[in-house]
Amino acid sequence: MVKVDHIGGYHVYKICADATSALEDLLFDGMFIAAGGFGLCGIPELLISAIRGAGTKDLTIASNNCGVDDFGLGVLLKTKQIKKMISSYVGENAEFMRQYLSGELELEFNPQGTLAERMRAGGAGIAGFYTKTGVGTVVAEGKETKTFNGETYVLETGIVVDLSIVKAWKADASGNLVFRKTARNFNPPAATCGKICVAEVEEIVPVGGLDPDHIHVPGIYVHRLIQGQHEKRIEQRTTRAAA
Repeated sequence: MVKVDHIGGYHVYKICADATSALEDLLFDGMFIAAGGFGLCGIPELLISAIRGAGTKDLTIASNNCGVDDFGLGVLLKTKQIKKMISSYVGENAEFMRQYLSGELELEFNPQGTLAERMRAGGAGIAGFYTKTGVGTVVAEGKETKTFNGETYVLETGIVVDLSIVKAWKADASGNLVFRKTARNFNPPAATCGKICVAEVEEIVPVGGLDPDHIHVPGIYVHRLIQGQHEKRIEQRTTRAAA
């Protein structure tokens, strides 16, 4: 890491040379990771690749889905580095489905909004919350329920992870993050629920280069930062013949 700024009398060391150095001393077998992204939109692909290269195994990962067979979190499934997924959608990943049905992979299904709120709650220091979503279904099995105003709610717990990995559009040198359009998705709640957050971005600007009103995640949540080149993949390409 290199010295990038001077704030409030303290030197801030956040920008790293690459994904491997950004994850140095952070990875360990059996750790709990939150990953931003939705499908292939806004996924921290460089950090995922670095985790694959490190060989860290027995991972529990909270993420909306698990990429596709050869990209995103799917590459960690292929190498059998993931022990458990906490997700809301199996998606187009055939290996995800195969490992789950064969008993090789643990899966905790969460309704999509519940998963996002569990991450947000964890980042906000909220241990648990009640929601109507999932009441009367397998989602609520084994969980505490409570009645409010005649309606039944199920208790869900906040998620706090060892490491958050996210992908943003822009950052300044102190780690303030801006996401672009739908790539915002799960990234902000995923970023805040980690004891450590590492972000990869397309562009890093000097401190003061971002409009404060446009910042989605304050730099206080972000511990390390890399800038890199990203592949713009389309999960399902639909075309039609030229007229």
